[in-house]
Amino acid sequence: MTDISITIVAFNDETDVRNAVSSILEHTAATVSKKIYIVDNSTSDNTLSLLAEENKDVVYESPGENLGFGGGHNYVLKELDSKFHAIVNPDILLTEDSFSVLLTFLEESGAGMAVPRLVDEEGRLQAVYRRELTVWDMAVRMVFPSHFPKRQHYHTMQDMDYGKPFPVPFAQGSFLVIRTPLFRELGGFDRRYFMYMEDADLCRRVNAESSLWYCPDTSVIHKWERGSHKDIHLLKIHLASMIRYFSKWGWRLW
Repeated sequence: MTDISITIVAFNDETDVRNAVSSILEHTAATVSKKIYIVDNSTSDNTLSLLAEENKDVVYESPGENLGFGGGHNYVLKELDSKFHAIVNPDILLTEDSFSVLLTFLEESGAGMAVPRLVDEEGRLQAVYRRELTVWDMAVRMVFPSHFPKRQHYHTMQDMDYGKPFPVPFAQGSFLVIRTPLFRELGGFDRRYFMYMEDADLCRRVNAESSLWYCPDTSVIHKWERGSHKDIHLLKIHLASMIRYFSKWGWRLW
């Protein structure tokens, strides 16, 4: 059994995946046993499989189709033989031994899942920690991003002290570390979400069974592309996922 397993779901972003894997291998202590799974949702040929040939800690998986974000991470669920599991985006970079810090935090706190400080490339904390989702908060985010600053400030938990740990209702799924038995017990991500909102759904289910906590003791760089704000096709997928989420959990308006 390894200390931690890690999945990175790729989709025509080979450079980002290579950089993410390199940063994990470079900055994770040799005393932490790990297995990095690259699940390749790409339909075009690439050379990511070479990463598995180059490093014994890397496993390359090719489903042969685009399974979506949650489906890609779930693809290796039955293979996991680890104490903890990390859900990692391709646009993530480690600059320090974040996994050692997070594993210690989880062991000492008893939390089921943890999220570190997610910062941009300039070191600024990103607003990826949120209170429970409401229809109004999603509408503000999608339609009125430059309006209602007080509400956005509240929803993204800007009133919290980020120098201390605190429980989080919903943390963006760019970098999450969960206890593997809990992840397996929950059945991974809900496959009904092809993309978007599956992280909110997972956080909600984790908090129903255990707890999700913010860990202030380590920072991870997240480049955060925000694809649905630029692509109409992705926006439609995002809206469909929002409807699915609120249909499942209730249409809380405010």
